Amino acid sequence: MNKFEQLGLSESLLKAILDLGFENPTEVQEKAIPLLLEKDTDMVALAQTGTGKTAAFGFPLIQKIDANNRNTQALILSPTRELCLQITNEIKNYSKYEKGINVVAIYGGASITEQARDIKRGAQIIVATPGRMQDMINRGLVNISQINYCILDEADEMLNMGFYEDIVNILSTSPDEKSTWLFSATMPQEVARIAKQFMHEPLEITVGAKNSGSATVSHEFYLVNARDRYEALKRLADANPDIFSVVFCRTKRDTQAVAEKLIEDGYSAAALHGDLSQAQRDGVMKSFRGRQIQMLVATDVAARGIDVDNITHVVNYQLPDEIETYNHRSGRTGRAGKLGTSIVIVTKSELRKISSIERIIKQKFEEKTIPSGIEICEIQLLHLANKIKDTEVDHEIDNYLPAINNVLEGLSKEELIKKMVSVEFNRFIAYYKKNRDISNQSSGSERRERGDSEPREFNNNGAVRYFVNIGSRDNFDWMSLKDYLKETLDLGRDDVFKVDVKEGFSFFNTDPEHTDKVMEVLNNVQLEGRRINVEISKNDGGGRRDHNGRSGGGAGRSSAPRREGSFAPRREGSGGGVGGFRSDRNSAPREGGFRSDRNSAPREGGFRSSTPRTEGGSDRAPRRSESFGDSPRPRRPRRD
Repeated sequence: MNKFEQLGLSESLLKAILDLGFENPTEVQEKAIPLLLEKDTDMVALAQTGTGKTAAFGFPLIQKIDANNRNTQALILSPTRELCLQITNEIKNYSKYEKGINVVAIYGGASITEQARDIKRGAQIIVATPGRMQDMINRGLVNISQINYCILDEADEMLNMGFYEDIVNILSTSPDEKSTWLFSATMPQEVARIAKQFMHEPLEITVGAKNSGSATVSHEFYLVNARDRYEALKRLADANPDIFSVVFCRTKRDTQAVAEKLIEDGYSAAALHGDLSQAQRDGVMKSFRGRQIQMLVATDVAARGIDVDNITHVVNYQLPDEIETYNHRSGRTGRAGKLGTSIVIVTKSELRKISSIERIIKQKFEEKTIPSGIEICEIQLLHLANKIKDTEVDHEIDNYLPAINNVLEGLSKEELIKKMVSVEFNRFIAYYKKNRDISNQSSGSERRERGDSEPREFNNNGAVRYFVNIGSRDNFDWMSLKDYLKETLDLGRDDVFKVDVKEGFSFFNTDPEHTDKVMEVLNNVQLEGRRINVEISKNDGGGRRDHNGRSGGGAGRSSAPRREGSFAPRREGSGGGVGGFRSDRNSAPREGGFRSDRNSAPREGGFRSSTPRTEGGSDRAPRRSESFGDSPRPRRPRRD
């Protein structure tokens, strides 16, 4: 007997469930569905991503909708257009045997006129992103004054994206007597405030410990130097030949840069971020679902709509600005009871964030070391051998066997195996012979300490001091500027020092061997639309720092000439589109493989832009400044 039959669902819904292949309800479905069917009530449901929340509210909602009434009766709000479309499709699948129920998706990046036309034809259920929904309400294109149900899906993520004002306005437009169902992975203060303001004595169900991580996900971190971050990512991919993963970066620029470098190195990868058109995003996701892409490099906002089965790993190439976001990232894997792994590539200055995450998810991280080249070669060799063993033989090859036997005549079985394996394996051997192993940092007693976030005291003998035309008015302090310079220049923890931040300009030091790199890289970087200008300074940076890390000596200049000329845009991704993956190679990217004809990997993911743009088209989420290192820059809300 199907256990869904015990929850009180109608025959038509049970028939759809049978078609979908659902056998047993998940914990959140088992808890929520009977309560929501029993009576009209408000509910707060806390459950991790991937636990079946859509069905938990979708089944009872469909059963309560009056199919004969063509007025809008229910509104479902979700954070992104991908998730909005996903929920819409799932609700349509659930209601396939319910005659007369219409579901319409409302989201940015599509024609608002067509969406309004679809609603006018009759839509009992609207699934919408908050920004587009508020826009349609303001234009008088939708009426939710008579709805009976309002569902907030991924409520914490919507509020984290800056939709608080839109959600409040939308809920204020709806009737007070409606039932509100709030589904969320975590319960931050803003979510609790929404519940208190708009819900009346809500029932609360919790799957697992509140705000905790999924029990099916293991958590690992790898401590490396910042300059080795990209190489660490490649080695982790090579050490997991069957990897099918989402790689998270903080910014759109870094997401595109990392994806491009992975493609150049022969991995089947693609980027997913808010600068892609809807058609590009759809193409990338189609390829990812079809496993043509093994490594999807994404921003947090763009990844909110990812609901793909059997993702083996989530890789935090960079930790998120908001620690709570880690829970959403790790929820991409370990879904539907399957095991998954969440990996964090971390520098010493970020170690304290690991402790913070552990407190939130109520799980411990395991510290691991980056595999050596020899270990990776061994893994890849055994993987190749198993792949050959498990390959199904297509007997159409039989016609060619006589000619093949003639070519291979005289080779012993052992020689034949060696040569066959070497065809693929020699590239790994060649690459790892040329490249050093990554020096794994040992956290030891230094874990939980500030690491390299403190500036070192260093005498100025032999060092080069620079003037740069950015300062505190650009929201930098000495620590965030130091982190920004290290990331932008791809330098080590001690290579940038004596950082002195003034209002409109700053000073910093490096050793002389970095001078050419500093001048070449920084003079080709733009920050919020203006070009960064760096010059060698006559200020020797003397004097000791105060408690804020500022130098006490040396007079600075109040301004510096700007260099004319525009910043050259990055090239678009291979394969026909910004987020595309390379498909025009002589051979398709191998599983876990890469092209080994480079003596060294490209440097880590570009520089950080401080020109934030809203993800997700015209959903009007306030823009958020991106952080530099461990010192988040203040947010400056704007609207697209």
